[in-house]
Amino acid sequence: MTPRLATSVYVNALVRRVNAAGGMAAVLSKGDETAGALLLATLEKGRNMGLWERALGSDGAYRWTQISVQDIENEQEISEILMRRRRFDPDLWVVELDIADAARFAADLDGER
Repeated sequence: MTPRLATSVYVNALVRRVNAAGGMAAVLSKGDETAGALLLATLEKGRNMGLWERALGSDGAYRWTQISVQDIENEQEISEILMRRRRFDPDLWVVELDIADAARFAADLDGER
């Protein structure tokens, strides 16, 4: 079995990369330090660009999948989606990234191109 990077370490690296690139990253909810699932709320100049979920594929590699449409402009709707997911999975991490092509930063950390 291939060792996995703890979620807390992954999130810390992601936040540092985005901040170093001039963007803004914030942890909205902390989950399980070792193996918590991860959702990204991606923004660009404050405008919602979608919600993304990181999941382990059958090949053992992590993949990012968009779980909401880009055009959700009602922040309340986004908050409700995140709250529902946290109620279902209290180990869930939620991170907000505000930078151009935010999902790319996460995909790069997982080795996706």
